[in-house]
Amino acid sequence: MSRIAQAFDSRQDRIFASASMKIAAMAGVLALAGCGVGGFSLEKAAIDRSIVTSNVPTDSVAADYGLVADQVTIRNAVSSADLEEMAGRQLSWANADTGSRGSITGLAESRTKGELCRDFAATRESFDGIALYEGRICMVGAGAWRIDAFRAA
Repeated sequence: MSRIAQAFDSRQDRIFASASMKIAAMAGVLALAGCGVGGFSLEKAAIDRSIVTSNVPTDSVAADYGLVADQVTIRNAVSSADLEEMAGRQLSWANADTGSRGSITGLAESRTKGELCRDFAATRESFDGIALYEGRICMVGAGAWRIDAFRAA
């Protein structure tokens, strides 16, 4: 048999396989090196406009409950305030159930159609932020008060 026709022995297979792996590894290194030649620049970086985010809708029932609970707390503070003792000072209030707090100012008492009413301005600091409200409560009878007005100022 001629030398050309002889089959490769196992030692020649290992040498050939090792050489082809080295060539493949070199090609991979060269390909990656080509990517890094240009470097990275923040000036060339662009904003990815394909990413879209959105906000989480608020739970209006929970938000309404918090405001209603705070209105009741403010009503109780206004109705129990001693106007002569306060003499124009602010009155602080806090609601442990909602975590809200604030102050009441401009407390004035008047009689409308025979009803005793109190007008006031109140701040409300809550997880939603800080807001100013104007309100009016009137005595229904026997020490019970109702909220006639409570609106954002």
